[in-house]
Amino acid sequence: MAGELESIKTWPAKTRSYIDDLKLEMKRVTWPTRKQVESTTVIVIFTVFAFAAYFGVVDFTIDHTVTKIYSSLSKVK
Repeated sequence: MAGELESIKTWPAKTRSYIDDLKLEMKRVTWPTRKQVESTTVIVIFTVFAFAAYFGVVDFTIDHTVTKIYSSLSKVK
């Protein structure tokens, strides 16, 4: 019980220390420029569309192949 009470009493000091450390660390961060953010965003969007197109072609090819195999096997009776 006494240990729990002590940890409750030190909570504000620990929280204050955490926030101070957080502020110090945020000052050390190297933030990207707007131009860097825009260029990486364009790359990400292009990559997403490229993968979507690739998987669309693969999906169409597999679907078409499986459909042909199924229809040719269903004719053989």
